[in-house]
Amino acid sequence: MQAAGMSSTAIPVPYAARRSQMVGGGSGAAGFRARAGVNPMRVVKPGGTLRSVVRAMAANDLGAKRLAVDPKIIAERAAQAAMELDSNRSIEKSNFRQTFPLAAVIGQENIKAALLLGAIDPALGGIAISGRRGTAKSIMARGLHALLPPIEIVDGTICNSDPENPGSWEDGLINKLRRDENGNLVTRLREAPFVQVPLGVTEDRLVGTVDIEASMKEGRTVFQPGLLAEAHRGILYVDEINLLDESVSNLLLSVLAEGENVVEREGITLRHPCRPLLIATFNPEEGNLREHLLDRIAVTLSADQVLGFDDRVLAVDQAMNFQNSAEKAVKDAEEATEGARTQVLLAREWLKEVVISREQIDYLIAEATRGVVQGHRADLFAVKAAKALAALDGRSKVNAEDLKQAVRLVIIPRCKVDMDVPPPDEDEQQPP
Repeated sequence: MQAAGMSSTAIPVPYAARRSQMVGGGSGAAGFRARAGVNPMRVVKPGGTLRSVVRAMAANDLGAKRLAVDPKIIAERAAQAAMELDSNRSIEKSNFRQTFPLAAVIGQENIKAALLLGAIDPALGGIAISGRRGTAKSIMARGLHALLPPIEIVDGTICNSDPENPGSWEDGLINKLRRDENGNLVTRLREAPFVQVPLGVTEDRLVGTVDIEASMKEGRTVFQPGLLAEAHRGILYVDEINLLDESVSNLLLSVLAEGENVVEREGITLRHPCRPLLIATFNPEEGNLREHLLDRIAVTLSADQVLGFDDRVLAVDQAMNFQNSAEKAVKDAEEATEGARTQVLLAREWLKEVVISREQIDYLIAEATRGVVQGHRADLFAVKAAKALAALDGRSKVNAEDLKQAVRLVIIPRCKVDMDVPPPDEDEQQPP
């Protein structure tokens, strides 16, 4: 059972990556409670979307001022609003099996922080985790699923289309809409999807193809959605991405970069949105990740680390507890998990109002230049990471610490020169 990383470093691990506001100076469940910035509370299944919760906050004179209010108060009010809005709508369960809680993983604070940022902003650009066997790579990737809020989808959609974003609906969905007796669009609530891409996946299975059997029965061309359609608005997980067929990996990243999948097959042309959070893992002992793939993934971190004696004991205890009683282990981490889930819910809304100044963008570009980083993707990814970090702390403006952490997570792993050192001294350029 994987519970923590232990071995030598394959990819440079960013320096001083422990951010007090994020990890709270601890690991495991305690660190998650501190990172959430709120008193742990039970988050009930909302009767509407989070947008409804925020509207309720505004009705309580908190909406326009929420960024100036203590995050603890915001979280408490948001949870109360969610309870009040609960109309007992059932949430469709995914077929995702019970997994080791992310809050119970010992150490790996860099990676857990990056995963939280990905949960806040799925458009971040993806997260790749390298590490040898037994370093909790897949556990952390799967554990993030428990922190994602349920999503509301249009009834009849093939790709989890958002009812409040009709401009992104797949082709043909508008002809299949259903409305209730009050004229309201019929929607469903479901858990965010978690879709794994197998190593031997074909292009047709990935992007979708014509369903021959259904087409023959119905006398018309019927589209069979692929994995990319299933993963929209959830997590797309690729294990051992370094072993994935090159043409498939290139196609996958191209679709994710464009945010939509266009399928052209004999008798059918269809477009559907595809904006999942990409999480990829790989073992460098089995082959390094190709350079052009590394460039197209926002955050690449190593899970290889050597734990101290006390942390190793904790890791073994957590793994044994889960093996003996998975249900009890999940329940023990429930408070920390729900506290982090609450913060993800709120940070997604805060993200819409976060601003970054021209000077701050210039700083990130200067750091990328200092590290001789090729291309401009690192600069763009670093801007998104900095804004997500601000949202995680409940702020409307990016600060110097956000910039430093963005450099550690995004720019340093891409550097062609040694930047595994602290940012410039006081007499050099400092984050604005």
